[in-house]
Amino acid sequence: MSVRTSRTRLITAAASVALAAFTMTACGDNGEIKSAGPAPSVRFTSFAGAPTSPAADPAAPPASAAPGSAAPGSAASGSAASKPAANAPANASPNAPANTSAPKAPAAPAATKPTTCEGSNTKTTAAPLNRPVNHMLLTVTNTGSGICYLHGYPAVRFGEAQAVPPVITDSKPQAVVTLKPGESGYASVNLSSTDGTDGSNGHTVTSLAVYFHGPSGNESVGAGANPALPPKGVYVDDSLKVTYWQQSMDDAVSW
Repeated sequence: MSVRTSRTRLITAAASVALAAFTMTACGDNGEIKSAGPAPSVRFTSFAGAPTSPAADPAAPPASAAPGSAAPGSAASGSAASKPAANAPANASPNAPANTSAPKAPAAPAATKPTTCEGSNTKTTAAPLNRPVNHMLLTVTNTGSGICYLHGYPAVRFGEAQAVPPVITDSKPQAVVTLKPGESGYASVNLSSTDGTDGSNGHTVTSLAVYFHGPSGNESVGAGANPALPPKGVYVDDSLKVTYWQQSMDDAVSW
């Protein structure tokens, strides 16, 4: 007999036994049909004696997970990146810049050192005066960014003159004229004699150069200035003289 035939007969016999158990009934004394009871359990044995895997027992506890691992679906199964850092502040904003410091105040600009007033940091103008007669006013305005000093008196040269006129000694101020940016200093020029008797060699000039003295009062420093004269020029003679630089216009024209 072949192995296949023997296995087929075994399965057929088992099925017959199960069918008989379900259909078997008994009659009671009153003619009712009663169940003959549960069918006997049938254990199937596989051929060739191979052990069958035991059925899973629903009452048995689930196999414990490996130490340190979390069950699927538990709160601990989330990724490590989703956990808050141990030292992170509770109210920290994820977009807040790190190590933010208060802005520093801009440094104050360095103070400009005072210097001597001269042609490059001033503007000079020349204007003839009606009173006193035969006088002209020189005005020097500080155009720089710091204080400048007007030392001594203006060294003026009219036309092609070879020498500068003398200064009126008594007009010397008590202090050096100090000009802040935008401020002006003054000096007056006595162009000619008022009565025509004190001067000689009178003539008309159409150009003027003004030079500036340094602290010693003897040397010429920096650039000169060339203020414009009236188109018809001005009349000068040998009585030509100038005042010291003055802090106010009134002091300048009083000589």
